Amino acid sequence: MKPRRIQLELERRLAEVPAVVLLGPRQVGKTTLALAVAEKRDALYLDLESEADRAKLAEPELYLSGHLDRLVVLDEVHRTPGLFPVLRGLIDRARRAGRRHGLYLLLGSAALDLLRQSGETLAGRVSYLALDPFDVLEVGDTPTALDRLWLRGGFPESFLAPDDLTSFRWREDFLRSYLERDIPQFGRRIAADRLRRLWTMLAHLQGGLLNVAQLARNLGVDAKTAAGYLDLLIDLLLLRRLPPWHANLGKRLVRSPKVYLRDSGLVHALLAVRDREALLSHPIVGASWEGFVIENLLNVAASAGIQGYFYRTSGGAEIDLLLAHPDGRLWAVEVKRSLAPKPERGFHSACADLAPERGFLVYPGAETYPVSEHIEAIPPRALAALLAGAAACSTA
Repeated sequence: MKPRRIQLELERRLAEVPAVVLLGPRQVGKTTLALAVAEKRDALYLDLESEADRAKLAEPELYLSGHLDRLVVLDEVHRTPGLFPVLRGLIDRARRAGRRHGLYLLLGSAALDLLRQSGETLAGRVSYLALDPFDVLEVGDTPTALDRLWLRGGFPESFLAPDDLTSFRWREDFLRSYLERDIPQFGRRIAADRLRRLWTMLAHLQGGLLNVAQLARNLGVDAKTAAGYLDLLIDLLLLRRLPPWHANLGKRLVRSPKVYLRDSGLVHALLAVRDREALLSHPIVGASWEGFVIENLLNVAASAGIQGYFYRTSGGAEIDLLLAHPDGRLWAVEVKRSLAPKPERGFHSACADLAPERGFLVYPGAETYPVSEHIEAIPPRALAALLAGAAACSTA
């Protein structure tokens, strides 16, 4: 594996702003990445899950004021929300002394809580960067690598495991750890068996329209409680709500969001799919492939400020993924698990409604070729590379 390309972006951000927040789910590699950057800077690393390191911060301003000349890495910083006002004061003190960037690297696993805590106190002093699991641009340009990423997901320990069984067991342990250890640390009192049932329901629902009331009935809770569970999984960067595209087209549009568990490997672990043969014969195969492709494309697109939606009308017009560029351009994406893909009639109808600049049919083949005048078949990696190019232009 080559070094992750996000390392260069992290180093660039640290050269521009006083504090960078690196967000990502547990076990995605935040600490490994932070330590790689820290080695180049003689940085101070503090793990706030460690009692010894938390003890150092009993008087945080006193302790950290002695390290204003170093990069300080604070891991699992969401565990100490009272630290953020102290950091604001220290950043301002360092600015007055002439140091304006590269003071703090903050790592966290709970996106919404951490964004709220840091946004309230570090406004104008902080930049946010997301570390996602491995994507199609990082794992090698071969069908074997693509299939392994789809089956095992992108968490480094799972993807790099010596065999499929070891990977599957790692993902089972990962899920159990979240249920029994991690979620209670965020102060959420949720029965582990109930949350496990919700996760399994969502795996079966992969790519389906969200019906909170139905999920609540199946779980035996009220709709508000079920919505809170979903918000928690989104906050932990494990679940994605894909919103519908709203446009005044005089058509009856589907307005419920779609839901996807963000890592395909976790979907397969929840459904006891251990290897490629089991996956290809499982009813989830099409929805799993769709979710895998969409997640990889959205992770890359986010760096360019490209927003993702889906489009569906009551008349059957549908686009699996609508990519809205900051300048208003639209790219329409249909996902197919076939080596001879053909766009559905609903995709043509949707493209006639929205007139996207480009249309793509993403399939598991190796070549890019035109399917019709305005639609081309393209492998996931090739479309991800186009989006990465857009991201590079947006930051140049």
